[in-house]
Amino acid sequence: MKNKFKRIILHWTAGPSQPTACDRKAYHYLIDTKGFVHNGVHRPEANLDCSDGVYAAHTGGGNTASIGVALCGMARFSYPSISTPYPLTKLQLETAFSFIAKLCKRFQIPISEDTIMTHFEFGLKNPATTSHGKIDIVFMHPYPTIHKYEVGNFIRNKVKWYFERL
Repeated sequence: MKNKFKRIILHWTAGPSQPTACDRKAYHYLIDTKGFVHNGVHRPEANLDCSDGVYAAHTGGGNTASIGVALCGMARFSYPSISTPYPLTKLQLETAFSFIAKLCKRFQIPISEDTIMTHFEFGLKNPATTSHGKIDIVFMHPYPTIHKYEVGNFIRNKVKWYFERL
């Protein structure tokens, strides 16, 4: 199968530890704090052509040919004080890294800064979009020493590690 997808964009929902009905509409896949992967309403293929209006609208200015994966949590996140009643968990993050590696293999998406990114990184690279200024993902509770500008590289390295073991 020839790769039709440009990228995978990783988010947090800014909600509770489980996906809500609204979350399911916005993302293709959601990972709860216990590491369970939930399907969204729309399959990734719905985002190959967003002109029909029936797609997962997870990244303003970047939905077409993008797969949206979200980590459930971070409601009432207060950066930089790093307080939330729904922090991201290590199990959740490791599940996400492994799951993204499987998506890369399935959809033949290479692992690079242009193809595996956080919503935060997408906004930085595309300042004219509504994604500019989004803060997901700039902090991961299990890995508190990773600076917000290094989170994406950390994620890509973890995804590569899992990918090499598939």
